[in-house]
Amino acid sequence: MKNLKTIINHSPVRAIAITGCDGAGKSTLAAHLANHLSSQSETELIYLGQSSGFIGKRIAEIPIIGSYIGKYLNNRSERVHSRPSSPPGNMAALVIYLLSCWRVYKFRRMLARSQQGCLLITDRYPQAEIPGFRVDGPQLAKAEGGNYWVRMLRNSELRLYRWMASYPPALLIRLNIDEQTAHLRKPDHALSALREKIAAIPQLTFNGAKILDLDAREPESKIIDTSLRAVHLALSGLQKNA
Repeated sequence: MKNLKTIINHSPVRAIAITGCDGAGKSTLAAHLANHLSSQSETELIYLGQSSGFIGKRIAEIPIIGSYIGKYLNNRSERVHSRPSSPPGNMAALVIYLLSCWRVYKFRRMLARSQQGCLLITDRYPQAEIPGFRVDGPQLAKAEGGNYWVRMLRNSELRLYRWMASYPPALLIRLNIDEQTAHLRKPDHALSALREKIAAIPQLTFNGAKILDLDAREPESKIIDTSLRAVHLALSGLQKNA
């Protein structure tokens, strides 16, 4: 896999990010942390994934033509996942780029809320080290070549991810899980996709973010308690450096 180096860095954002393979319990932990911490300060839970499923659902709700457009865009996106080494066509590249723009929109909203003093708990966090939506990186960077339009969108998308990655979270909680457990919890997910994530996620540094590694197979109560202790330490460190 290619390594996509970031070139700038900002102070940590008042955000607690949770990452890990599907089935690791990201959404569950994020909800628990948001509920617990909201009693102490203003806290908001935000999903920083690509949201392709949500967008596809909204498109499908368009009268008459919505379902046809939704299926077309979904098929185009899936082809890029299944054939990562081949450059996408013009329409597929545009769809991928727009999904990345949607992620940037949510990231900008997160930054604005953070600057207002809100604590953000994020399910997933964008990175610019390893390409691919499956690991929250730039998707177009998975392939080389293509026409001028595709190359332009690829370069623009990479700049967007480098910009997002330049804002590391105050703490990143990484839930580690093995392939068998992940597939047992998410049997509808392809093994190839799970393997890709499990292999890539431990390599990510998230631009020097403070990382707490946890075993996702541990009891839920232990994961939550350990996470809360790390969150309080991270937030106290932010206050000292403010």
